Formats: sequence, structure tokens, C-alpha cells
Amino acid sequence: MEARETHMSWVFLTDELVYKLKKPVRHAFLDFSTIRKRHLYCNEELRLNARLAAETYRRVVPLCRGASGHLGLGGSGRVVDWLVEMKRLPQSDMLDERIVSGRLTAAEINKVARTLTAFYALGQAEIADGGAYLRHLTGEQRINRAILLRPELALSDIASGALVMVDSLLQRLWPRIEARILSGVIVEGHGDLRPEHVCLCQPPQIIDCLEFNRSMRIIDPYDEVNYLGLECEMLGAPWIRPLLVEALQNRLPDRPNADLLALYGGFRALLRARLCVAHLLDKPVRHPEKWRPLAIRYIRQTEREILSVRSPSIRKSTPVYGDA
Repeated sequence: MEARETHMSWVFLTDELVYKLKKPVRHAFLDFSTIRKRHLYCNEELRLNARLAAETYRRVVPLCRGASGHLGLGGSGRVVDWLVEMKRLPQSDMLDERIVSGRLTAAEINKVARTLTAFYALGQAEIADGGAYLRHLTGEQRINRAILLRPELALSDIASGALVMVDSLLQRLWPRIEARILSGVIVEGHGDLRPEHVCLCQPPQIIDCLEFNRSMRIIDPYDEVNYLGLECEMLGAPWIRPLLVEALQNRLPDRPNADLLALYGGFRALLRARLCVAHLLDKPVRHPEKWRPLAIRYIRQTEREILSVRSPSIRKSTPVYGDA
């Protein structure tokens, strides 16, 4: 058995199955601090991932301590925790691996695109809860600014311009996003749509939906698909993004204009830069040589996203956001 650790879970891999055990942690955006809450979110993970990866997610199983004191999955004894059981997917067929190895076709991307567009088309319009999307954009952008400008990270000279670009574009396009909410475009999506969460098997399996915070899943489908395309571009496959966006447009015709897509891409790239440098604030820091160069790459990508539309309203100012 192989064990892997993430910020929020321990993942145990056998030849055929994967078991995820949530850590007893609490952050501003999640709370796994009790067995009851971990059980709740295991069930949420199973329910939500059934939407895009029904053949992968199998069940929630108890971790029990028997009379002898030994731990075991299922069976008798006192329940001490809960795990999500999944089918193990072939690593060689994950989208990020396929991009890096050059084993990828447009037909395979089109199958993923059709899966996603059908998913969004069936989603309920989040009009009443759509304000959560604007709160997410503005709240995360404030955190981006707070983290990326921390003096000890020495990124201010690099990040400040990108921050202003996203701030200004978000301020200008705020009414347009509000209009999209009212028109029913916003839905409950995946929440963390990245290439490492897409398996190119038959049918495609899109895993690791963000289960612990519904407000972070309320999203414009074009934002989410554009983000997947951006991450593919960061891995060296810029041709994937246009295919994904075009497929979505064929099913959901309310495509944003270039300015709004640029905002979505710039915001997501800046968020990823922040998440990279956040690793440098951990104790201990794992792979310290990795995070700063990667954060700088994402900051430069932010600039490319925003400057691609060359908006005259992008200015050096401090934003005043509307009320979400």
C-alpha cells in the first residue's frame, strides 16, 4: 500500500482501490475537526462526485477499532473515523500526465468537453445564491493581495501590477457579472477543475470535486472551463482551451466577451500564484525550491490574460467593489 499526504487528507492507494481519510483540521473555509463533520463531508464527497465520476466513487466506509485494539475498515467495533473508498484510476491516463507525455488527441478533449457541457446544462440556475460567486471573487482577491504582498515573500515588485490589473477589471465588470447571475448563467459546478482531476478513460472521469464549501462551487461555467484550459496551457497545451470554450458555447450560448474571460483567467492564475507561495508559509516547507518559481509563472500568466484584451480601463488604482 502507498500513502500520500495532502493539506487536508491522507490518501492510501492499493492496486485497485483508493481510500481517503480527512485530517482533523479546521480552516476559515472548511471544518473537519470532529468525527461527525468528517463523516458528513465524506458523504458529501461521495454525493457530489457522483455527478462527474460515478464509476470511480464507491462508498463511505467506517474505520473501526475492534476489541483487540486493532483498526479495520468496516466490520465490528467502535467507529473512530470515516473514509471515502474509490476505484483507482490509471495515473498514465490523467490529463496532466497525457499533456506532459504528448499522448493526447483533440477527440479525447472533445469527450471531456461534452461531459462538462452536459453537466453544466443540467445544472440549476443559482440566482438566489449567485451572490456567493461575487463574494468568492472579491474575497479571494483580497486574500491574494494580502498574501502576495507579504514582505518576507519578496514578491511585491512582481505581483503588485498583476493585482492592480485584476482589481481594476473586476471593478469595471462587476455589473456584467451581476447581470449573468440574474440571467441564470451561474450554477453549482465542480469547484477545483484541474488537469490532474480529469481521467481520460471511458467514459471520462472528473474527480475531486470541492466538497467542503458549497459557496466555492457556485461559479460561471465559462470561468471553470476557462480555468481548466488555462492550467492545460501552463502545462504546455494552449490548444485545449479554445476547444473547451467552443464546446461550452455550442451548448450554453451566453459566452462572456473577451474582457470577462480575461478577468476569469487573470483571477484564477493569481489565485494559483497565492496558493503556491502559501506553501512557503507552512512549517516545515515541503519542496521549498518549487513554489516561488511556479508562483512567478502564474503571476506572469495573469499579466498575459489581462493584457490580451488591452482594456483602457485597467489602471493603477485601489478598487472599491460593489456589494455582493
